[in-house]
Amino acid sequence: MPFARAIDAEIHYEDSGGEGPVVLLGHEFLMDRTMFASQQAALTPEFRIVTWDARGHGRTRDEGLPFTYWTSARDALTVLDQLGVERAVVGGISQGGFIALRTALLAPDRVAALVLLSSEAHEPTPVELTNARKFLDKWYEDAPRPALAEYLARWLIGDDDWYRAVWVKRWLARDPNATEVAAGALLNRDSLLDRLPEITCPTLVIHPTRSGVPRAHARELADRLPDSRYVEIEGARQTVNMTHPVAVNTAIREFLRDQAISRPIIQPGLRR
Repeated sequence: MPFARAIDAEIHYEDSGGEGPVVLLGHEFLMDRTMFASQQAALTPEFRIVTWDARGHGRTRDEGLPFTYWTSARDALTVLDQLGVERAVVGGISQGGFIALRTALLAPDRVAALVLLSSEAHEPTPVELTNARKFLDKWYEDAPRPALAEYLARWLIGDDDWYRAVWVKRWLARDPNATEVAAGALLNRDSLLDRLPEITCPTLVIHPTRSGVPRAHARELADRLPDSRYVEIEGARQTVNMTHPVAVNTAIREFLRDQAISRPIIQPGLRR
C-alpha cells in the first residue's frame, strides 16, 4: 500500500502507472480517492492518474492535529516527490480544488495545468460558517447522524441511490472527531481571489449548475485566472465526476490534449 511520508503524516495514494502525463487528483471533503474511479478507468493509459487521500480522510495516517489547505498542498507535493515526478497536472473537486490552487501558488514550476471541479477561491461566508457549525454539533450526536448523512448525500450527490448508499455507510463509520478536524481546514480557508492572477498555467474550471458553489464564484474563479477554460454541466450536483463521468472525462481529456502536456520527467528520489 503506497504512502508518501510527510513530517507528521503518511499520505496514502493510488497510482494508475504508465508513461502518460501525470494527473494528480484530490477528493471532496468527507470522501476519498476512490471517488475518481471513473476518471481512472476512462483516462488511462493516455494519462497517468494519481489519486490521494487528504488528512482526516481515507487511508492517510495523521496525528489528528489541526491543519490548513496550505499543509495539504505540501502533502500533494510530497506525493509527487514520492513518485519522483517533477511536474504534473494537479486538480481536484471542491476541497481538492482548494488544495490544487494552493499547490500552484506554492510551486508554480511543478504544476503544468490545473483541473478544478465544483471549486472556488472565496473564503466561507458567515452564513456558511453558522450552518456548518450547527451541522457539526449535531454530527456528534448518534441519533440524528443517519438523517444528517442522508441529507448530506443528497446535497452532494443528488438522485443516484447507489452512490448515496455507499457514502452514507462510510460516513456513519467515521470518527466524528476526525470530521471536526478536517472541517477546520474547510471552514478556516483563506480567500485566494487576489492571488489568482499569479497562477498562469492553463486551467480547466468545471462547474455543475446544482453545486453548492455559487455560479458567480465559479465564474469569478475562471475570469480571474489568466489562462482558463470554463465548462458548465447542467443539472449536476457537487460530485459531478461520479454522477456525470462522461461529460467530465470528455472535458478533461479534450483540455489536456489541447495543452499538449508532455510526459513527466521522472527523477527517482526527488525532494524539494
